Amino acid sequence: MNKFKLSLLTMAMATVGISHFGAYALESDTEAAAEEDSVEVISVRGFRRSLQESQNLKMFNSSFVEAISAEDIGKLPDSSIAESLARMPGLAAQRLDGRASRITIRGFGENESATTFNGREQVSISDNRGVEFDLYPSEIMSQVVVYKTPDARLEAEGIAGVIDLRTVSPLSRDERVVQVNGQYERTSFGKLNPDGNNAGMRGTFAYIDQFADNTLGVAIAATTMKSPNQEKRWNAWGYDGAQQSVEWGAGIDAGDFELSNDFVILGGAKPFARSSTLRRDSILAVVEYLPNDRLKLTADALYVDFSDEKILRGIEVPGVWAGGNTLIREVSDGVVSQGTITNRAVVRNDYEVRDATLKAFGFNANYDLTDYITLDFDISRSTVKRQIWSMENYSGTGRGDGVGATDTIDYVLDPDGTGAIFTPTLDYSDWNLILLGAPLSWGNGVTIPGDAQDGFINTPEIDGDLTTLRLAANHALDNAGPISSLDYGISYKDRSKTKRSEGYYLTLTSYPGALAPVPEQYRLGFTDLSFLGFGNMIAYDSRGLVRDGFYNLTPESLNDPSHLARSWTVNEQVTAIFAQANLDTEIADFALSGNVGLRYVQTKQDSQGFGNYVVDGIVQSVPTDVSHDFNILLPSLNLKLALDDQQSIRFGAAKTMSRPRLDDMNASMSISYNQNATSEAAWSVGGGNPTLEPKTAVGLDLGYENYFHPEGYFAVTVFHKELKDWIFGGSTRFEFDDITAPDGSTPVNKQAIASGQVNGGSGSLSGLELSASIPLSIVHSSLEGFGIFASHTKITSDIQDPNGNDFELPGLSDKIQTFTFYYDKEGFSARVSMRKRSDFKGDIYNIGFETAQVDIDGETIWDAQIGYDFGAAGFTKLDGLSVFLQGQNLSNQPFTTRHGSGAIRDYQDYGRTYLLGFSYQF
Repeated sequence: MNKFKLSLLTMAMATVGISHFGAYALESDTEAAAEEDSVEVISVRGFRRSLQESQNLKMFNSSFVEAISAEDIGKLPDSSIAESLARMPGLAAQRLDGRASRITIRGFGENESATTFNGREQVSISDNRGVEFDLYPSEIMSQVVVYKTPDARLEAEGIAGVIDLRTVSPLSRDERVVQVNGQYERTSFGKLNPDGNNAGMRGTFAYIDQFADNTLGVAIAATTMKSPNQEKRWNAWGYDGAQQSVEWGAGIDAGDFELSNDFVILGGAKPFARSSTLRRDSILAVVEYLPNDRLKLTADALYVDFSDEKILRGIEVPGVWAGGNTLIREVSDGVVSQGTITNRAVVRNDYEVRDATLKAFGFNANYDLTDYITLDFDISRSTVKRQIWSMENYSGTGRGDGVGATDTIDYVLDPDGTGAIFTPTLDYSDWNLILLGAPLSWGNGVTIPGDAQDGFINTPEIDGDLTTLRLAANHALDNAGPISSLDYGISYKDRSKTKRSEGYYLTLTSYPGALAPVPEQYRLGFTDLSFLGFGNMIAYDSRGLVRDGFYNLTPESLNDPSHLARSWTVNEQVTAIFAQANLDTEIADFALSGNVGLRYVQTKQDSQGFGNYVVDGIVQSVPTDVSHDFNILLPSLNLKLALDDQQSIRFGAAKTMSRPRLDDMNASMSISYNQNATSEAAWSVGGGNPTLEPKTAVGLDLGYENYFHPEGYFAVTVFHKELKDWIFGGSTRFEFDDITAPDGSTPVNKQAIASGQVNGGSGSLSGLELSASIPLSIVHSSLEGFGIFASHTKITSDIQDPNGNDFELPGLSDKIQTFTFYYDKEGFSARVSMRKRSDFKGDIYNIGFETAQVDIDGETIWDAQIGYDFGAAGFTKLDGLSVFLQGQNLSNQPFTTRHGSGAIRDYQDYGRTYLLGFSYQF
């Protein structure tokens, strides 16, 4: 029998968690001790083991946390990190193109939380700080821990919390592991576009081994994924009370209505059939080395190559906002629900690809300087590059306004809010009727003629990098006082993110010649738009036409200042000093543990961008460079009072902060100048605000936890946060260091009132959180293997902007519920899971890939999985082999957003997704 010798280093890691992989060392120590004492241990596998390990992480942590633990690499309970996170108490996911992507914690959006990878803060592929979790493959993760209350040692800040993604520790294993996972994926809609994909695959290869008498450990995991997604989308431009181009149908008395007050009318519609394929390849490597019993060295590296390709085809129907005459036939609930639009529709064959590359490297050295002092040194760097190429391609019956056949299109808005059904009179599958070129005059009339915009390409890019350095120490105390150890240290982070925005008008090289049909070699067939009422529509290779030179490209930035306003660089240098006392004492014979700490954070931030203005229709620009610094103290307290071996009361109090969004901090601005004005009103400036400071909150948490079974617990937590310095739209005084007026003169007055985001406003957020994991064997032994995991979170908020108006936090659902019913015994497993959230406000990508906030309907999503582990079932020759079948979004829950009037903005129907997979461990 192998015996495990506890070194001082291992005990320190297991006790205070300094190592990123300390939880695994603790697990190995516990198992070895049980083995030496010859105590019979009844082990479970599969989903029940994951629940058990997650429960242990929650139980023994000093902070309020939620955790997910994988039974083995590549075997998290769900197919994505985001879906697993969305099943945690108090957490919810916002879907992006049908996939769970952005995570909210207790009502706070993704920009109010931080994400770390093995304890180190990470860059993101978004314009801001919030992580889109579909970038990270779940197959390489072995644990995820969500800190709802902080301690001073956490190297990331967020009012909502910190999400720590953890990889495997090779030295925590006692044997070689060679594992292969594979999945086949299919969508229920089939291929909505002839060149789309309705089937995909995922694969993982993992190798874990130990060498040199278990002093050297290596873990390598390579994953690949090709995941399809289909969507039937209804999208409205918007709704307006405009009175132009409107007639009244038979049976409606126009005198009964005032358009601007009584109801709104469709401005236009842009429905699509979308086929997407998400491709992701990643490689993870972890090396651990123990040269002696005092030193542990760990290095890890992650590379992710990410590509999300979208094919979108549909028919854009211009309503009253594009000169289309609308005949009103019925008004229901304040919206024109039936009407007839007479105009030229725009046939769209669009294409978009979002490419991103993430690289992350880290090195950690943990050294026992003495029998009481352990030093921890950590250095890391992560970088990301993201490029988007998003093309709109137009075709129709003729070029420009008033040319070509006009369609008369009846429409009926579905009373259930699923969009509209159209009844056209033209045949959009006729290759001779639908010609390449713009049927409406959408050009700017300055750099291109009004009728010469035959499409458009948006090409925003993001470059980001983050370098971190940390030196910390743990000092164990041998006295009998309440403080068992001290943690202290210093860290430094250097972050930079650059965004470059550009767009291009597409004009056929044959312009201004007559329009022509799509060349034969680019015809792909038809897209079925029957779900919209249009039937078949021509489908062609628009990307190939651009690639082969059929279009000229004209930069939009020549006459539109918005691209310069969206181009910027933001830099941050953050120095933090922390100290924390870890508590281990007794009060009235009750064990009390926890920590009290203080974190001092100093930030220097600067931004470079452009001040831009328009002269004679052409954009002019000057560079801008603005810097700012601030410091803040963040105290924290976590206490756990053990009532007995099973029950405990927890209390947490902390001041926390969330940094401003990066796009709000940018130094780019649009400028207009009134040469006749002598006051500061001569300058009108709008853009970012590089002098923004963090939002802050003082939070209190009080909870009761009862761990009544190795696989069962229930917990009740109440929480409250007082919010200050929240960021809202407003104005601030701005002074130019050096600027020239558009007429070439140097103005005497260089001051202005700049509109943008400012700190101000305050409020509070409170909530109740209930969670339970219940093995049904406690009811009767015949129910061994059955269990329930459920949670309910209720949140209320009272927040005002600087003007005293009520404000709703992005991401806040006032109710969040999760439920899982499972059976896991003797190799067979089955799960049915539900996650539900109420209505909320969320961020989406708008025109030009600007972030926009919309109202999003609540949703209830059901998933299910069945699996079989042959080894656990007793088939020794097939030990290591398991298979599963999973169904996602089985309730076919749509993603629905609304305009301010309450009318449907987006109705996205994704259908269901099915996965068939296996795992084999050699």
